[in-house]
Amino acid sequence: MTQKKVKVTLLKSTSGRLKSHKACVAGLGLRRIRHSVEVIDTPENRGMINKVSYLLKVEEA
Repeated sequence: MTQKKVKVTLLKSTSGRLKSHKACVAGLGLRRIRHSVEVIDTPENRGMINKVSYLLKVEEA
């Protein structure tokens, strides 16, 4: 069984954002604007994605 993944891309800067929002972006493995990573679609990752959705673009991988 393969795990479902989502591709997450950082579109906006984290400067001046809440500390917890910066932590979510870092937790997803995103480092800079237009950086993309594929993360496993777990409830934990979904929660982080939902919290900072205004900074991200999310696609099915």
